[in-house]
Amino acid sequence: MSDSYNTIENPSEGLYKEKGSKFIAYAYPVYTEEQIKERVAELKDKYYDARHHCFAWQLGVDGKRFRANDDGEPSGSAGKPIHGQIKSHELTNILVVVVRYFGGTKLGVPGLIRAYKEATIDAINNGTIIEKTVNDVYQINFDYLVMNDMMRIVKEEKLNLTKQDFNLTCTVEFSLRQSEVAHVIGRIEKVESVRCEFLRVE
Repeated sequence: MSDSYNTIENPSEGLYKEKGSKFIAYAYPVYTEEQIKERVAELKDKYYDARHHCFAWQLGVDGKRFRANDDGEPSGSAGKPIHGQIKSHELTNILVVVVRYFGGTKLGVPGLIRAYKEATIDAINNGTIIEKTVNDVYQINFDYLVMNDMMRIVKEEKLNLTKQDFNLTCTVEFSLRQSEVAHVIGRIEKVESVRCEFLRVE
């Protein structure tokens, strides 16, 4: 499985208008379903008078965690075209919400599909697409006596320490690309007194 993926760097917005209806699209980089719920709730509060708040999201590099929500629009006319654009742009860890204000003229299912698709494309195009790596975060505990051995590995492997505490027992935390884990952790575990603990994926 790949340990890199494309997402958007920062939140972005898009807009599509059709026969008086306004479709305001918001794209967000997200990493948990909790973040997704918060973003959707924020937009429902902000646009409380809008007719629909349709959305789609995708998480993870395998593309298996996703959801599309039509929020009262005809089935498959909103969430599915939003998710379709997430897939066709090959993005993940992303949420797109499209807020619709009804303009008085019904667009029909083909018109809705086009509107939600175009609003999503506009939001994605207005964002900056970046490649990110899937990283494992580790905490390493070791005795002060082997500090030099550990720091040599940190330097040679160019590890970015996110936390460090050097006392009699030392602790460091770092993030490591998944494809490099076996090599780097293998080196670290050969140092006497070292205890490696996997914390999370980010």
